[in-house]
Amino acid sequence: MSKRKGKSLTWKIIEQHLVDGKMEPGQEIGIRIDQTLTQDATGTMAYLHFESMGLPSVKTKRSVSYVDHNTLQTGFMNADDHIFLQTVAARFGVYFSRPGNGICHQVHLERFGVPGMTLLGSDSHTPTGGGIGMLAIGAGGLDVAVAMGGAPFYLPMPKIVKVVLKGKLQPFVSAKDVILELLRRISVKGGVGKIYEYSGPGVKTLSVPERATITNMGTELGATSSIFPSDEVTRAFLKAQKRLKDWRPLSADPDAEYDEVIELDLSTIEPLVAQPSLPDNVIEVRKLKGLKVNQVCIGSCTNSSYRDLMMMARLLKGKKIHPEVSCTLSPGSRQVLQNIERAGALRWIIDAGVRLLECTCGPCIGMGQTPGTGSISVRTFNRNFKGRSGLKDDRVYLASVETAVAAAIYGKFVDPRTLGKAPRITMPQVFTIDDGMIIPPPPPRKRKKVKVIKGPNIKYAPVKEPLPESFMVEVLLKVGDNITTDHIMPAGAKILPLRSNIPVISEYVFSGVDPEFSKRALQKGGGIIVGGENYGQGSSREHAALAPMYLGIKAVLARSFARIHWQNLVNFGILPLVFVDSADYEQLKQGDILDFSDVRRQLLEGDVITAKVVTQNRTVQFQHSLSERQKQIILAGGLLNYTRQKAIK
Repeated sequence: MSKRKGKSLTWKIIEQHLVDGKMEPGQEIGIRIDQTLTQDATGTMAYLHFESMGLPSVKTKRSVSYVDHNTLQTGFMNADDHIFLQTVAARFGVYFSRPGNGICHQVHLERFGVPGMTLLGSDSHTPTGGGIGMLAIGAGGLDVAVAMGGAPFYLPMPKIVKVVLKGKLQPFVSAKDVILELLRRISVKGGVGKIYEYSGPGVKTLSVPERATITNMGTELGATSSIFPSDEVTRAFLKAQKRLKDWRPLSADPDAEYDEVIELDLSTIEPLVAQPSLPDNVIEVRKLKGLKVNQVCIGSCTNSSYRDLMMMARLLKGKKIHPEVSCTLSPGSRQVLQNIERAGALRWIIDAGVRLLECTCGPCIGMGQTPGTGSISVRTFNRNFKGRSGLKDDRVYLASVETAVAAAIYGKFVDPRTLGKAPRITMPQVFTIDDGMIIPPPPPRKRKKVKVIKGPNIKYAPVKEPLPESFMVEVLLKVGDNITTDHIMPAGAKILPLRSNIPVISEYVFSGVDPEFSKRALQKGGGIIVGGENYGQGSSREHAALAPMYLGIKAVLARSFARIHWQNLVNFGILPLVFVDSADYEQLKQGDILDFSDVRRQLLEGDVITAKVVTQNRTVQFQHSLSERQKQIILAGGLLNYTRQKAIK
């Protein structure tokens, strides 16, 4: 593969940024990171990590700190985090996007994204930047902190999948339906270890916001990233953003080689919806015709662009929200909100009876708008994991703006193609731009004078001890397939404000699965967790590894792992091990005792680790896919310890 003649766009960008390793599928590579982004739910801990490294400034071309998740201020914690984030950004040379300016992915696409650059973000939906031709990857906050310090970002060289788009979308069919169709075909775990690169004649029919919807929700495939070429459509978008200097054409070679090829005829796609409670549980909207809907939430980083909100406004003009439906709108950015207002479209939305929320993530991350008991909520978001909305037994459906608006008007699912003639939405030639809520850092000579302010809830991350020679541990919890980071470390208005206080937030680990888990882990002095397929899918939140580490979790044994969570486990010194024989997963039970003898030697000498199940008097084998570098991270007790040790040497 490394001797290829024609190169894909993904290959070209990785090759230009490669600083370590060989570009062979599965081999660990290190790439230079040009830009980083953080958001406030993950950013506080990321900047505490960075601060602990002792560096005077970030070393990236641009780093941006966004406040878009924890904006519901019911106590002092969120406000304190925002003050810390603003002062630490000024201290270390980071741009700061104030609360209310917008959702990180939408704003970054508008104001900072550059085709051909690499972007690492402490949010799993960072691949939104692929809509503008960036190689954008989500990661844990510690990985982002290390990248801000100038170190490479390490990942297994992904397989590159070519998605050939043909034809053109039919009226009332949107980019959301494209990615839902791919999720139906590929599943939430089918994209693990892959980057999806879009090409074909259908690409030019999609605007940058439509492309960004696809790359954003490509995360739900389990993919490392997704990317579109940078073409004349990209040029027009950047010109409208008054950033034409950032544009350059980028595409694959005509004879580029790929690991897989998928063809998709856009003209054959119809309106789709993801049923509860996974994004790949996809069905045609027409098959749900007549199903009563109680709540509709439009917005989030997936569908809150100018294109989406203009579509919403045009469909609602002269109409009213059904009297038994609560409908909300979370605009993606202040720029989007200002531009639809100046186009006269905001009035149509308000007149229809829509509740206007902040330009933030809002209901998508469980910050308000929890649906009523037994009700059905239709959302234009990217995830409908059980309980993510704030209601344990929620019934959340994911749909396009067109489908969501139709449900809001009629109070039930209807095929949006029955709404009449579809509006034609054109992008502005020039956006109204106001960057007044983006604060650039002061000049380097003034940064040392900035005082970083930390409230009482802000605590440095605990550090794990090096991996012991041997350990005997109990299975504290056994779970099934597709366990998400929402299961492990829930979000929502109650828990998110605790993100900068690991001892306190650790009390909520697996609280929705087993309310006694945290207490049991502390009483037992730690232990291990057993999981099924795709363990840790979803958000990049490193707290799903950091808090279990604090509770003494030594290892997670699973059938397979989601990429970001696997890396977060390594970063915090927790062994991620995969069953060699899946039958062993079935036989292990909560309460079993496992003896990991001579584990350091086993880790160094091979890729198989053997443990004795003391309570069953038998042995079981696990595989790890750790690189030599990652072995040293585990042995050191995590990436922070490893980084400090390297600095001392």
